[in-house]
Amino acid sequence: MILRGTISALHSSSAALLRPKTTVAAVSSQSQPFSFNKSYSISDKDLNSRGFILRRTPSDLNLDNLNKVFVAVGFPKRDTDKIRIALENTDALLWIEYEKTQRPVAFARATGDGVFNAIIWDVVVDPSFQGFGLGKAVMERLIDQLLEKGITNIALYSEPRVLGFYKPMGFVADPDGIRGMSYWNWGKIRVLEKKIEVGEEGEGYTWLSGFGEGMARAVAREFAWVGVTISTLFKM
Repeated sequence: MILRGTISALHSSSAALLRPKTTVAAVSSQSQPFSFNKSYSISDKDLNSRGFILRRTPSDLNLDNLNKVFVAVGFPKRDTDKIRIALENTDALLWIEYEKTQRPVAFARATGDGVFNAIIWDVVVDPSFQGFGLGKAVMERLIDQLLEKGITNIALYSEPRVLGFYKPMGFVADPDGIRGMSYWNWGKIRVLEKKIEVGEEGEGYTWLSGFGEGMARAVAREFAWVGVTISTLFKM
């Protein structure tokens, strides 16, 4: 599902203010400028007092540790060289380091054209640190980074079970009937289907793992693979 939103008001300095298949909508009044100096749900001071350090650049980010967080929340393990390239092509990011372990415990990033549009990706919180408000802390500040750049259309992909997390921050699912679409290489998927039918476990499994669990489930439903579980699909 895609969430999306737009900013209707302009900052008094004439810079457009802003706020990813889920797009987040940042809503502002026509009569008053949108302020990105807002009060966060958890202040920087409170985060620091709990041993959490806010980071806005990838310079001190250990990609192996970030990968562990991805895997812990259900993402497929990624090639760290590709993660590095992805971060080099990221317009804004924010992550939280736990001071005692010096490891990332929350992360989010955004890509886009730098002017009009941005999509938020990879919003994760280490399961051991969920329930402390770190996900919201990261999202609020990332949205503000985008708004400060004048981006007025922000979107993100979301599984239905976590829509309730994004909606209070201004994201709207399928606004005005607009639906998100993703390109799938059906020819390659059919080849993969045959590989699974005959029990081959090579490249096909690795390729499908790149979809993420939600996509993998959708593919499995599309072809009604009998006896093929998600854990089997992700076997590498």
